[in-house]
Amino acid sequence: MNKRKEVLRSLILLSVPTVIEQIMSTLMQYVDTAMVGHLGEQATAAVSTTTAVTWLVNCVPLALSTGTLALLSRANGAGNREQMRRLAGQSAFLTLTVGTGLMLLCLILSPFIPVWMGVDEAVQGPAGRYFFIVSLTLVLRTAMYVFGAAIRSTKNTRLPMRINLASNVLNVILNYILIYAAGLGVSGAAAATAIAYGSAGLAMTAAAYRTESLRWSLKDMKPDPAYLPHFGKISLPALASSAASCLGYVFFAGMVAGMGTVTFAAHSIAVNAEELFYVPGYGLRTATSSLIGNALGEGDRAKLRATEQLSIRITLLMMLLSGIILYAAAYPLMRLFTISEETAQLGAQMLRLVAFTEPFFGLMVVLEGIFYGKGQTKGVFFIETGSMWGVRILLTFLVVKVWKLGLRQVWYCMIADNICKAVLLFLLYKRGKGGC
Repeated sequence: MNKRKEVLRSLILLSVPTVIEQIMSTLMQYVDTAMVGHLGEQATAAVSTTTAVTWLVNCVPLALSTGTLALLSRANGAGNREQMRRLAGQSAFLTLTVGTGLMLLCLILSPFIPVWMGVDEAVQGPAGRYFFIVSLTLVLRTAMYVFGAAIRSTKNTRLPMRINLASNVLNVILNYILIYAAGLGVSGAAAATAIAYGSAGLAMTAAAYRTESLRWSLKDMKPDPAYLPHFGKISLPALASSAASCLGYVFFAGMVAGMGTVTFAAHSIAVNAEELFYVPGYGLRTATSSLIGNALGEGDRAKLRATEQLSIRITLLMMLLSGIILYAAAYPLMRLFTISEETAQLGAQMLRLVAFTEPFFGLMVVLEGIFYGKGQTKGVFFIETGSMWGVRILLTFLVVKVWKLGLRQVWYCMIADNICKAVLLFLLYKRGKGGC
């Protein structure tokens, strides 16, 4: 019983700052979306067109952060400061090299992405410019994710929270200045986002370097065959999983984009509006991964088991409550983001559909956190990929291209995918396997 109390206290202390960070970041994104939304449906579509591609791009730094958190939290639990310093240096090396390559690729492809997404010609130009500008600080965005994970591995979740909150406030302020005062519209929104990401990346890098147990040297940044394979073992399956999933989101969004500007705007805004109601699960997932890594480093199996069980129960309760609130607040939420009554009504219908399935989404999220904290990413890859392409994409293709049905049926496909993932991950968890 004392062990469970200890774990519960740690989960609360670690997850509350992360949950607050996720909620406030989402609220700031709400303001961001609302500011663009008041420019009209074309502006919303221009920003939303590349949202799914941005998720795909973010898969790379997020995969690196998964490996960073798993390896560093385990080294922290074992009290091995030398290993932590070396791992932090390798993380810095990967951030610099991978982030630079990713940035150059995105800048080159930015004019073509809206065309590939199949949006209206009037939207293609602004969408391409938006993605180009946002990608200018992609190296620093990578640093924001990776070094944020490094700091959290030391059981410090307050500092990343403060940095990300400051970044989001800066984004909103710059949005007002650049979108309205300077009259830059969609390009102004992109510049505000790029500057905010860049500032957060610089601050997170400095904060990680100032953390004594993480302070690396230039020597530690040289490619080290003793450590890089461990990053690959964890990060590559996580990257493959996220990339397959996010690429599915790109295809998914592309099929919805072809259903018309109003439908796509309603879909995109509803997806963004739902985010606030599942981010608490992601906040708890980060704390869970950190605690599991620490428990493995300490060799404390009882603490490990207690962390798993409490995380699942707390997440299910949180997501049940958030689903109830989402159902009640669906229409007012949509009205925050759009001046179009038709768009708001259609989006609200979708939010009420998905509200009933929030606990399944939460279960999926926390189970991923458990597997990632253990460094077990292969099983997640197979489930994520199989469900995304075998359920969501296949069924959506039939709904949109073959049967010519509406947005409601598209969201049924999305819901079916989330439920399938949750059930399969739970079965994998009960078997005590996760790959690797």
